[in-house]
Amino acid sequence: MERRRRRRQIRRKVLLLFGVSVLIVLSVWFAGGKFTEWRSRQRLLRADNASFVGAPPFTVDLLEVNEYSRPGTPLKEINGIVVHYTANPGSTAQNNRDYFNGLKDSHETKVSSHFVIGIDGEIVQCIPSTEVAYASNSRNDDTLSIECCHQDETGTFTQETYLSLVRLTGWLCQRFGLDSSDVIRHYDVTGKICPKYYVDHPQEWEKFLQDVDAQIKEVEKEVRAAS
Repeated sequence: MERRRRRRQIRRKVLLLFGVSVLIVLSVWFAGGKFTEWRSRQRLLRADNASFVGAPPFTVDLLEVNEYSRPGTPLKEINGIVVHYTANPGSTAQNNRDYFNGLKDSHETKVSSHFVIGIDGEIVQCIPSTEVAYASNSRNDDTLSIECCHQDETGTFTQETYLSLVRLTGWLCQRFGLDSSDVIRHYDVTGKICPKYYVDHPQEWEKFLQDVDAQIKEVEKEVRAAS
């Protein structure tokens, strides 16, 4: 009897020590920045499982995997959305998509974008939202990129381009758990004058962010109504 009692006591102590060890490991794991990594993975998982409720119409025309425009590298996390302009007046969304794809043969440079919005508001997706695009320099690893076409050297977007940009950005924010403070210009990453109109007119950029906020709320309503 005495021997059995001792065995039970030893078992209890072992289980208690195991439980304490697990708690210590979890504490170190979360404190060591793993929580941020876990949260980012949850964002990506959420996006993979999400519907397209609230999304603007867009065409999926993915680039071929190649080292110059679509490396196929998985995004580790999504912490923001970067807005660009093409700096190629008069070109269409498809023109820019085809240019990105052609880099696999020309080897001219390394550049691409997840989405391109045309002058008429058409949207083309070039790279999956789970992969890296060569668009935003040091932020390639944790952001999605949107290139916008424009008619002239001022970089001003047409109304159609602007509305599609608001709708796409708002939907992506809702889909990935972001808000308007996570939406930035290429200029904010590197100092490059891109997108030109919104670097030259910062007050218009603030108005754009307000419109994105409103669009996020609209998408949230649509998602709730559909659930």
